[in-house]
Amino acid sequence: MAEWGHPDLAGDAALVVSELLTNAFLHGSLRDRLIRVHLHTTDATLRVEVSDPRGERLPSPRPAEDVGQFGRGLSLVSALADRWGCAPRSVGKTVYAEWDRPT
Repeated sequence: MAEWGHPDLAGDAALVVSELLTNAFLHGSLRDRLIRVHLHTTDATLRVEVSDPRGERLPSPRPAEDVGQFGRGLSLVSALADRWGCAPRSVGKTVYAEWDRPT
C-alpha cells in the first residue's frame, strides 16, 4: 500500500487480508488445493482478493457473542473497507475488499 501511495491504508489492508485469509483457511480450504491472495490497484480502486476452492461455502456475516472467539471478521472487513463481496470462479470463489482511491 505504501508503494502505491497509500501508507495510511496499510494497517487496514493487512487486517482485512488476515480476516479474509483466516476465513478461507477455516471455511474454504480443501486438501491439496491452494488458497490465493491477490492485491492490485487501478486508478480508482485498491483491491485485495482471497480465493479458495469451496465455491459452495459463501461468506455470511453473523453476530458475535460477547465472549465468543468467532463472528467478528466480516464485520471488521465491512467497517474497514469501502465495500466487500464475493464472486464465483470456475473452481471456488473469490472474496474481495475494496477501497476507493482519492482522486
